[in-house]
Amino acid sequence: MSAEVSELYPMTGAVRPIKGLYLEHNVHKLGNPAHPFVYANFVSSLDGRISLIPANSEIPYLPNELTSDNDFRLFLELHAQADCLITHGGYLRALHENRLGNILQTGVHENTADLAAWRAVNGLKPQPDIVVASSSLEFPIPESISHYNQRLIIATGELADTAKVEQLKRLGHTVIFAGKDHLVEGNALVRRLAEIGYQSLYLIAGPRMLETMLRARRLARLYLTISHRLLGGERFHSMIAGALLGTTGCLALRNMYYDRGASDGFGQWFAQFDPAYR
Repeated sequence: MSAEVSELYPMTGAVRPIKGLYLEHNVHKLGNPAHPFVYANFVSSLDGRISLIPANSEIPYLPNELTSDNDFRLFLELHAQADCLITHGGYLRALHENRLGNILQTGVHENTADLAAWRAVNGLKPQPDIVVASSSLEFPIPESISHYNQRLIIATGELADTAKVEQLKRLGHTVIFAGKDHLVEGNALVRRLAEIGYQSLYLIAGPRMLETMLRARRLARLYLTISHRLLGGERFHSMIAGALLGTTGCLALRNMYYDRGASDGFGQWFAQFDPAYR
């Protein structure tokens, strides 16, 4: 991929380096103790696929056609600005089974030591804390979390299995209740995390959590990489699968950059949207 992108919106015509592009957004400064800044990042094909589901399984996967070094770099720049990462039990199970890579730490991937240094210069802890949203409370805990001294918080509903909650507490983890039944609710989760002191919350939990935050009108920003490919496929996930969102789904474009891609000519757009309800 190219090392630079063209700024399409605002229409400045500027050419910008990939490295540092999203760090300049200073996402870590946009929230406060009363109103944490909740942001998400997705990559999509032109026909709206964010993952595909194979014929012989119900487990979705990210196709290689949607991955790129530049997209991953920008994903990690957003990662570096978070007080905490919000994920889910499904990701931890997939990580344990080697179906997905580990994206729970900052500055540990190749050529990303600058991101760890950036956190230190900007007064952030060496690593973001981890929040796992789960109704079943059935997931393995990666060793990397304790290795990097990250705090682990499990968010669940008030009707969660009491024995499983107590077991997690005995292991030294924090359990918070953020929903009236088994499921985690957007407003309740943000309130509880604000009480703990988090101000920048990065969603890496997939489309269900995105929808939860959107419907609760808690999402503050959506970063979206749009790959210039039509994927097709009969079974797939898109960013939203539930009922109509109405005006809650209206987004305002704030920035867009064009990455022309490698020699194969397949490029991508990097876009930033803010919900209209903000």
